[in-house]
Amino acid sequence: MPEGSVLAPAQAPAPRSFLRRGGWLLLALPLWVGLYAVLQRLSELLAFGLLGLAPESHLGAAVAFLFYDTPKVLLLLTLVVFIVTFLQSFVSPARVRDALSRRRAGVGNGLAALFGILTPFCSCSAVPLFIGFLRAGVPLGVTFSFLVAAPMINEVALGMLFAMFGWRIALLYAGTGLAIAFLSGLVLGRMRLEQHLERWVQEALQAPASGTVEEERLTLPLRIDLAVQGVREIVGKVWPYILAGICVGAFIHGYVPESLMAGLLGTRAWYSVPLAVLVGVPLYSNAAGVLPIVEALLGKGAALGSTLAFMMSVIGLSLPELVILRKVMRPRLIAAFVAVVALGIVLVGYLFNAIL
Repeated sequence: MPEGSVLAPAQAPAPRSFLRRGGWLLLALPLWVGLYAVLQRLSELLAFGLLGLAPESHLGAAVAFLFYDTPKVLLLLTLVVFIVTFLQSFVSPARVRDALSRRRAGVGNGLAALFGILTPFCSCSAVPLFIGFLRAGVPLGVTFSFLVAAPMINEVALGMLFAMFGWRIALLYAGTGLAIAFLSGLVLGRMRLEQHLERWVQEALQAPASGTVEEERLTLPLRIDLAVQGVREIVGKVWPYILAGICVGAFIHGYVPESLMAGLLGTRAWYSVPLAVLVGVPLYSNAAGVLPIVEALLGKGAALGSTLAFMMSVIGLSLPELVILRKVMRPRLIAAFVAVVALGIVLVGYLFNAIL
């Protein structure tokens, strides 16, 4: 260092402006509300005014549905994911795991199903969460209750169901989903199927669990940043499935006769519920992607129970999820898991078709 030179003091990072600390939400929320309020009118102007389609035509009805539902679902998904991710920043999977490891079957199954609503879960996190819960001492049946509830009745599904169909259908879906998760985990736990886990999983259960990691305390601006990041990741990942679901829904809305849909998935068809489950399981979608199809099915006269059974099977028993779970479960355990959950979905579908 040259003689006589003086080190400049380290400068503290400049404080973030009000807008960067979350103030931009005060501008974004009115913009979101205003745009959502005019979607119906804009879709009709585009379909019937700009393109000149006839409102009573099959093509006109399908295109108007497409123009309306695409921005509507994306706007709802953006808002719901932002709120959910912000709230999830207060919930730690490690805390959930530790809490469940201290509960017995029954109480543990109920708490696991409730925690499934609050905890982020997707196919990429299925394997580490499954093993982490088991290594922490969470019983297999309790882990299954979490495994069923997390994808089927996650916050995004409930938030969008409420926004699109009202509190009644959202509450019915949440209640029956919790019941299926609770009873499925209870039944699978009583079957004592631990020996049907893959050998490497059983060996991992014998290894000592890692110590408790101190969690970082997040400030409000950081939680908002995490929520924005969650919107970018989730919306960026699922928008192709949303668009595919809306296209299917638009076709059903515009071209499928009500008599056909009522005959296949109506209350009078005894086979409507198992048919809905059989069609739903091979599909790969998420709550946001399947909701436009549900909207179109209900609009064409499909029974509520059959439609909810279809939605539950798509989200809770999708084929790609089962392929990933094959890494930790042997075929007999997967077959038992699918059979118990599918039976619960079918019973719920028949129950709703009978009473509603």
